[in-house]
Amino acid sequence: MKLLVSLVCMLAFLSTDAQKNADAQKPPTLDQSPMDMSYWPNNYPNLKLDGKAKASPVARVIYSRPLKSNRTMLFGKVIPYGQVWRLGANEATEIEFFRNVKIGGKLITKGRYTMYYIVEQNMWTIIINNDNYSWGHFSYKSAKDVVRKNIDIDKNNDVVEAFTMYFEETRSGANLVILWDDVKGVLPITLVK
Repeated sequence: MKLLVSLVCMLAFLSTDAQKNADAQKPPTLDQSPMDMSYWPNNYPNLKLDGKAKASPVARVIYSRPLKSNRTMLFGKVIPYGQVWRLGANEATEIEFFRNVKIGGKLITKGRYTMYYIVEQNMWTIIINNDNYSWGHFSYKSAKDVVRKNIDIDKNNDVVEAFTMYFEETRSGANLVILWDDVKGVLPITLVK
C-alpha cells in the first residue's frame, strides 16, 4: 500500500512539473494595448537624401495603444480630469529626439524622454519628463519635468478606436498628433537649426 501511495504521489508531482514546463513554453498572448512606434519623418527609414544616403530621423515616439472598447466618456472618467496620466497605456510613453528641438519655446536637447498628460475639458497639458524608467504614471515626479505645454484639443467627426500618435511635418518642424475617441490634440515641435 505504501508503494502504491508513493507511486501516485510521484506521478502527481511529475504531472504538475510537466504542466509547469508546458506553460513555460507557451508564448505570451497579445497585449490588449500593443506597442507601436512613429517616426519623424514618417517615411523613415526609407527616406534618402539626394538619392544616396539615408537621412537620420529627427524624432520617434514609442507608446502603447489602448482601445476604446465600447467605453463611453474616456476623458473625464477613465482618464480623470486634472490628474497626471500616462499618454497611452502600460509603460510610460517614450519620445526620443535625435536633434535639438523646441517645445513651447523651450530648448529640448537631443535625447530620450517620457511623456505624460493632464486632461481638462478644453485642453491638455503635455509633459516632457526625463525619468526614462517608469511604468505608466505611477512613479511620475514633477521635479524631473523638462517642459509642460498646454495644447488645445478639438473634437473629431470620426471616432478613433485605438489610441494613435504620429508626426505631421510643418514649415518649422512637426506636430505630434494625438488621437483617441473623438478627441484630437496637437503638440507643435520646432526644429532647432
